[in-house]
Amino acid sequence: MDPVEAALEAVASRRPAVIDLGLPRIERALARLGDPHRRLPPVFHIAGTNGKGSTVAYLRSIFERSGARIHVFTSPHLVRYAERITLAGEEITDTAFVEAIARVDRAAGDDDLTLFELITCAAFLAFSETPADYVVLETGLGGRLDATNVIAAPAASVITPVALDHQNFLGDTLGEIAREKAGVFKPGAPAVVGPQTAQAMAVFEAESARSNSPFAAFGVHWTAWEENGRLIYQDEEGLSDLSPPRLFGRHQIDNAGLAVAAIRAAAVAIDDETISKGLASAIWPARLQRLKAGPLVDILDRDGGAELWLDGGHNPHAARAIASAMAEMEEKAPKPLMLITGMQENKDATGFYAAFAGLAAMAFAVQVDHSGSRSAQNIAESVDAAGIRAEACGSLEEAALKCRASQSGPLRVLVCGSLYLAGEVLRKNA
Repeated sequence: MDPVEAALEAVASRRPAVIDLGLPRIERALARLGDPHRRLPPVFHIAGTNGKGSTVAYLRSIFERSGARIHVFTSPHLVRYAERITLAGEEITDTAFVEAIARVDRAAGDDDLTLFELITCAAFLAFSETPADYVVLETGLGGRLDATNVIAAPAASVITPVALDHQNFLGDTLGEIAREKAGVFKPGAPAVVGPQTAQAMAVFEAESARSNSPFAAFGVHWTAWEENGRLIYQDEEGLSDLSPPRLFGRHQIDNAGLAVAAIRAAAVAIDDETISKGLASAIWPARLQRLKAGPLVDILDRDGGAELWLDGGHNPHAARAIASAMAEMEEKAPKPLMLITGMQENKDATGFYAAFAGLAAMAFAVQVDHSGSRSAQNIAESVDAAGIRAEACGSLEEAALKCRASQSGPLRVLVCGSLYLAGEVLRKNA
């Protein structure tokens, strides 16, 4: 077993892997550790529903291209827990992670610290003891009551597009969810907001005024678009002609633009050439990631010309962005699109698969190896309800074989619907 997983398993009975939003537990634990979260470099705090990981990747890549040392905290992980913590540009070592976990566990004592809160504390502890220039910090869920929201004075609070997700924790409307996300706004810290619905944007504007956070909103204070293969970014200071983002999909223009807007709003001086290099070299696994080797590729590409794409998006808003990217590929190089898909029980399956109606030829459903996952049959029924022919399968390999058997020529296969499923694929390719 992975040493970090073993260490976490040892404390799992006292630190359950449940979602229990609130700040008092983590504040007490951090106080016993000497408040490491108050001894960090400038923090870029990222919240939102979709695009958080990509925005984190762009910020990290741009900062590193500028010569800065960067701490990064993200969740969830895809293959190993240690992916969640980057120390000055390098994934935390197992030894350092296990040591941090043990120190936090001792400090928390009998407090009912959740597993996510434990890992967040471990990240802050490691960050505080390793020199760096910036921290890029991704929320776990929501914002106002998320464990990461103990940062009192971030360099910028950044909100990616908001959509309906986790309604049982954040609210049933976009306005309610936006209000929870806006809880990361802090007095004097720029509130940098990406593309939103009118309802969500109105909430963010009101909350930024209430918290006395300078507002930098997409479409008002800054914008970004693709033109002749370039990313054009414009704000009140002028226009920048930048390299396009490395990550695929038109929605990545918005995510990349948001990263640039955050840097500009925080008054970090980085020239356009460096920003271009950062955008063009950013890497973020399982976000329309093309896999060119591995056991699934071996099955699918038996006759040559097959493509395997991987994306962990799992709500209707993400599905529409992914489907748009698939449609763009279809326009450039037509191939039948097949889905291999799994999903958690708490996700809107019908809404997700509706985005692929008329685009995907067929889908093969699998049950994800994670608690709370829908059965393959349940997923297949949801896909059928969305108007796409579907079949339940017992494994990823079986799904790949059936994809291959369903078409005589080259095909395009998208693994989608769950970050946990994306992690399974990446583990098989490791």
